[in-house]
Amino acid sequence: MVIIDLMAVTMGVAMGFLAFLVIGGLTGVFALLFYPGQRRTKPKAKKFLIAALISFLAALASSYVGQFSGFFQSGQMLEWLSTIVVSSLVCCLYAAVSRKAI
Repeated sequence: MVIIDLMAVTMGVAMGFLAFLVIGGLTGVFALLFYPGQRRTKPKAKKFLIAALISFLAALASSYVGQFSGFFQSGQMLEWLSTIVVSSLVCCLYAAVSRKAI
């Protein structure tokens, strides 16, 4: 019984990590692609990877900060909404800064 509970907890943590990786990565790439403005060159793979990593870290941080502060619990809809919004905002900021630097 204890092994099954431990396995369920481990799978829940792994699935949460993968979900934040997918949500953060996709919102980061979409924010980089659909950010308005003129584009001088097509973004390279390095920019896509950096955008995905930044937005993944933002999604993970928003989840942990929201749970720590008591706004929501793990798995609630507000947690998913906050991860999507925060990762999109952070990656839009990255896209704006990277376009100004070019």
